[in-house]
Amino acid sequence: MEKTRIGFIGLGNVGGSLAGNLLQHGVDLTVRDLDPERVSQFLARGAKSGLTPREIVEQVDIIITCLPSPAATNAVMEGADGILAGLAAGKIWLEMSTTDESEVKRLALLVEAKGAAAMDCPVSGGCHRAATGNISIFAGGSRSTFERVLPVLSILGRQILHTGPLGSASILKVMTNYLCTVHLLALTEALTTMKVVGLDMNTVYEAIRISSGNSFVHETESQVILNGSRDISFTMDLVIKDVGLFDQIAREHGVPLELSPLVLSIFKAGERRYGSRELSPNIIRRLEDACSVRVLGEGFPATMVDDQPKASGAEVVPKGRTCPPG
Repeated sequence: MEKTRIGFIGLGNVGGSLAGNLLQHGVDLTVRDLDPERVSQFLARGAKSGLTPREIVEQVDIIITCLPSPAATNAVMEGADGILAGLAAGKIWLEMSTTDESEVKRLALLVEAKGAAAMDCPVSGGCHRAATGNISIFAGGSRSTFERVLPVLSILGRQILHTGPLGSASILKVMTNYLCTVHLLALTEALTTMKVVGLDMNTVYEAIRISSGNSFVHETESQVILNGSRDISFTMDLVIKDVGLFDQIAREHGVPLELSPLVLSIFKAGERRYGSRELSPNIIRRLEDACSVRVLGEGFPATMVDDQPKASGAEVVPKGRTCPPG
């Protein structure tokens, strides 16, 4: 692993945390981001930088992209000085963005035409777990490529699931983000109702936590809601993108969803009222404003904290399987 050269493009909230873990493990890392300040911070920690995606991919063995939208990935991959222009046989592209399954498949064909390999490897668990290396990773692609990159994924994450063929990881990622958003909306309704009833919000938090109503979203996002910061480093436009991708998959396969369109309409209303870059937990403001209350508790953290002990990354094998999927 110490001899593997890695390029990382996209140093945002998640990407910056993932790339930071690679640096902490002594990986030969070259980075790029549109924000020069983010790049400077990595240079100060020992990383190298590249002027273009093409320049980076020509110098590394594995190129990772972690970008905010399919359009951003397309620009980095297909631009005149993009990754495809410098890609060569034997290299590997890991797409760690939350993206459109059809787009990652289309780009993977172009990657494979160069003699390189591709996997979609989105992450799940929040920026706080990306920073500690305890995040989960879905990996779609051939078994042989998965085994080649597993040492890298084991640095970046704690639980790594080989999901099957390329594209399957992206489908599962938008599904989990959809579920996360449903849980968030349900919690905003529950918390606001309890506030209006007059219950102590710290007690309400614990009642949910120790009950059948608990969820990962409650143990993380409810805390920053009750703190008042609402800061999970995720915004309303990103929710709309991800839930929209899930909704699109369902419609293309003729699944008559009812909750998904409602979730989208609620967040689109929130985006119109508060702005596309408003933090996603502040969707609770629609209810707070309607009820003239502020849903707050005492002693909750301003940002999500990963309280899990650091553990080495390892593959997760689905129940009922005697061997991982091919």
